[in-house]
Amino acid sequence: MGGVEDDEPASKRMKLSSEELRRLSNGSTIKEPVAGSSRDLMARPLQSEGGEEVVGSKGVIKKVEFVRIIAKALYSLGYIKSGAHLEEESGIPLHSSVVNVFMRQILEGNWDDSVVTLRNIGLTDERTVKSASFLILEQKFFELLDEEKVMDALNTLRTEIAPLGVNDSRVRELSSYIVSPSYCSPTRSPKQDTVRARSRSKLLEELQKLLPATVMIPEGRLEHLVEQALVLQRDACMFHNSLDKEMSLYSDHQCGRDQIPSQALQILQAHTGEVWFLQFSHNGKYLASSSNDQSAIIWEVYETGVSLKHKLSGHQKPLSSVSWSPDDRQLLTCGAEEVVRRWDVSSGECLHVYEKTGLGMVSCGWSPDGKWIFSGLNDKSICMWELDGKELECWKGQRTLKISDLEITGDGKQIISICRETAILLLDREAKVERFIEEDQPITSFSLSRDSRFLLINLLNQEIHLWNIEGDPKLVSKYRGHKRTRFIIRSCFGGLEQAFIASGSEDSLVYIWHRGTGELIETLPGHSGAVNCVSWNPANPHMLASASDDRTIRIWGLNNLSTKRKEPCSNGIHYCNGGY
Repeated sequence: MGGVEDDEPASKRMKLSSEELRRLSNGSTIKEPVAGSSRDLMARPLQSEGGEEVVGSKGVIKKVEFVRIIAKALYSLGYIKSGAHLEEESGIPLHSSVVNVFMRQILEGNWDDSVVTLRNIGLTDERTVKSASFLILEQKFFELLDEEKVMDALNTLRTEIAPLGVNDSRVRELSSYIVSPSYCSPTRSPKQDTVRARSRSKLLEELQKLLPATVMIPEGRLEHLVEQALVLQRDACMFHNSLDKEMSLYSDHQCGRDQIPSQALQILQAHTGEVWFLQFSHNGKYLASSSNDQSAIIWEVYETGVSLKHKLSGHQKPLSSVSWSPDDRQLLTCGAEEVVRRWDVSSGECLHVYEKTGLGMVSCGWSPDGKWIFSGLNDKSICMWELDGKELECWKGQRTLKISDLEITGDGKQIISICRETAILLLDREAKVERFIEEDQPITSFSLSRDSRFLLINLLNQEIHLWNIEGDPKLVSKYRGHKRTRFIIRSCFGGLEQAFIASGSEDSLVYIWHRGTGELIETLPGHSGAVNCVSWNPANPHMLASASDDRTIRIWGLNNLSTKRKEPCSNGIHYCNGGY
């Protein structure tokens, strides 16, 4: 194929042997006997309103385009004879004779002829013609340098490339190769011609991206259309929530409700007071909970269940929240207007206590690199600390409230907190720029998405609002149905690609919505008190945890889950319905 050796990928071998190239230059395709036509077995094409033949029941697929794309796919897959048979039998060529000549000229390195042929293809946009000519002549330039024909390369640059008036910065860059001694290797590669030919194939791919699809069908077009159809089916699937769910081309994709965690598999009963907060670690191997019993618990998550690892004592007030370090080796616990403690997850040892004389902590969080911690204080300021307790910076003023969550975006630049009853502050600590999300109702809590692009806000009026916080904040969606009248109720993102929203509720239920549509798809009964907080395991889309005033934590999984118990456990753990 114009100098390409047999190890060239099949997708680049588009019937371009020397004999085939000769036929292409004559405007013909490969002709071989077709054994056993299946024409009569195929659906008869319909006639569209515009006179073109169409295929498919909807009458929207043009037959010519359909056949050309199939032929392109066959050649790309290496089925050269099959592609040629399709062209012959259908009478629909993959490319026009002019385009075939153009491709041959590129692969054979006939640069001047290819630039002339380019103008005969029928392109109407002069900018496209010039951009394509630039790519061709750039290749010519590099091959002349490769052959150590420096003056010829310089002449090409001056008289052919520069006059195009395209990409002046690239022209200057090319000129630097003329004087750069590092460009030319002192020894020539024994496979130099192969490398050059492969480079020409790459050039064809670049030209293919630049030229209109009607002239040269983009590589992988059929695969792209099929993938697009599968993705659209997946996105439209209300219950899609499994990495292992096989998507087939043989039938339309649809998951069942059984993909949503809806069965209580375990009840964790180690807390002696209301459980206010819980959060899975980033790796999904641990769960931390905090309670008004002034303790926090680190639970270990196994495939077969959840077991108590450490009960953390030392706070003198109820615990309002916890926060995992980025590497999940340490945990912060925050007492309600008290102190923040940092714990070693492996040993359960308290490593440091963060406090400020005369003030109480109300929230806590980590920097993404794990080097600093942040805390909100009851004087409405936010402070940043080194791990050893040294205060690095403090943002005073109306930065937070006595009851507020605290989040730091994944890039470490923005601090997010409730700064007023109806407003959330997005503080860019590097640029020292403040942005705000303004709501009409009082805000009770919020949660940041894993990619730091979205914020989930719980409101006093029993609504949950989803905001896009990239650039100017925009309200994206609203979720309704849960109950909230007196307490702080928290919600979370979760499931595969965080495609779902879960929330606690004062009616003792857990609510789950589809994030994209806002449709309520599941309510989970079981708790006997208000459900204060929920957390979805980031490593297991089939595991959800809920914390309640009934002093329990429920671990929810799939209805059809059947695994063996690891071993009999005590530590206040109850297994439901023989789930393990």
